[in-house]
Amino acid sequence: MPDYRRAWRPGGTYFFTVNALGRQGNDLLTRNIEWLRTVVRQVKVAHPFRVHGWVVLPDHMHCVIELPPQDTDFATRWRLIKAGFSKGLPATETRSAVRLARGERGIWQRRYWEHLIRDARDFEAHLDYVHFNPVKHGHVARVADWPYSTFHQHVAAGRYPADWAGSVDGFELACPD
Repeated sequence: MPDYRRAWRPGGTYFFTVNALGRQGNDLLTRNIEWLRTVVRQVKVAHPFRVHGWVVLPDHMHCVIELPPQDTDFATRWRLIKAGFSKGLPATETRSAVRLARGERGIWQRRYWEHLIRDARDFEAHLDYVHFNPVKHGHVARVADWPYSTFHQHVAAGRYPADWAGSVDGFELACPD
């Protein structure tokens, strides 16, 4: 088994990619967007974090979040988000024998991708990546047309122009997508 090394920085800002299991043709996350939002809000109350950017696509999501000072535990937050979301849905998915034996649902890929943000340039690149992702995957022609994104909050705050479209040029991010 590979040795997965995580970057645990107190108060760190991280980019995450979290995938639903069986991504092809799966619209589970957008179909249940209100439940996902509820679970994220609940986890934020018990284990605070700051959301800098978040986008939910039908079968995966990306976000840039910041942990409180002295806190390194993003793993608990993701465990609670994934478990809380799963528990709120009827158990209708197909599960492998291994998942059945472990008592696991067949909703999420077991792992997630995390990247510790290094500096302001890295932060901006990942925030742009988050917001451009619906266009990249062909869900919309313009970033502003995707409803499940913090892009709209950034526009309201004056950080992005409403017609910002981004560009895939220059994105050399090593994340599974």
